[in-house]
Amino acid sequence: MTSTQTMQRPPAEVRYADELARLRDADTAPRPPGWALSLDAARKFVVGDEKRGVVKKFVGDPSLVDRALVTLATSRGLMLVGEPGTAKSLLSELIAAAVCGESTLTIQGGAATTEDQIKYSWNYALLVSEGPSPRSLVPAPMLRGMAEGKIVRFEEITRCPLEVQDCMLSMLSDRVMAIGELSGPDGMVFAQDGFNVIATANTRDRGVNEMSAALKRRFNFETVFPIADFDTELALVEQEAAKLLERSGVELAPRRDVLEVLVRTFRDLREGGDRLTTVMSTAEAVSVAHAVGLRGWFLRGEVGSAADVVECLAGTAAKDNAEDLARLRRYLEQHASRRKGAQWQELHRARHLLPG
Repeated sequence: MTSTQTMQRPPAEVRYADELARLRDADTAPRPPGWALSLDAARKFVVGDEKRGVVKKFVGDPSLVDRALVTLATSRGLMLVGEPGTAKSLLSELIAAAVCGESTLTIQGGAATTEDQIKYSWNYALLVSEGPSPRSLVPAPMLRGMAEGKIVRFEEITRCPLEVQDCMLSMLSDRVMAIGELSGPDGMVFAQDGFNVIATANTRDRGVNEMSAALKRRFNFETVFPIADFDTELALVEQEAAKLLERSGVELAPRRDVLEVLVRTFRDLREGGDRLTTVMSTAEAVSVAHAVGLRGWFLRGEVGSAADVVECLAGTAAKDNAEDLARLRRYLEQHASRRKGAQWQELHRARHLLPG
């Protein structure tokens, strides 16, 4: 068994290597400098192309993908914003894999993120013995992306301190990184064709570390919205949950009627009058569906039930606010009982399984 087969989640360029190869072989359209695929082929990789056997990977507005790709062909970075769980990170990964064949040049933003993790650091053993030199330099994602002409992904950029964010200004505007410790040609890294940045930010994080106006001007902003259509969201949850369950050793596919209850519950708690403060996203629904299937299979040797949904929902609902657990209980008592179907009645009967 290869290491790829045992990876919990291989990167997009590994998972879909065959599709990328087919698209490259058939791609005759003009490509932006440094790109592995044309805009048309990259779009097909993300939104799917049945004729070429390319599956649809992003459920959303195809025009958003078009605008994102056009932005990356310019000198502006791409900023994807939206509610948590709307597949911003997945979209950035897919686009990076299509544009440059590599999606792993990633910076994870957070309060502890430093400039070294963005630009470069040093091998201190070599630094002490030899002094600053290209050999002792340890490139971080931005330096590698610029030098190799690759897309760099910056996740949760607004979670970084403002001064750390702004270290990217010259890299995005002048397309150059100065390495002050080195002299001569080694002290300047100029961006090669194909380099650009895809950043993501959650709308719920706005105000944590608001981006400076100068940095905002270096990006085009695109909003990724939640899935509007129930059937589309249900199909996506069913598809992704089935993949996760199969990889987890579960031999039974999730029941569609149980998933219908789960997805409808999520949508009601996300959009209804008794909305939860916690994130009830499609990504969370997939996680709960996975947990429901695992619970049913490994505890009882059967497919998960609506009662398992209640058990698994508790940890999702009570993340941010204790009041959310009360809202969930109220939903199960007042709304689930009025819906038709055996699974809804089982959901209502299992309300006592909520903690507290």
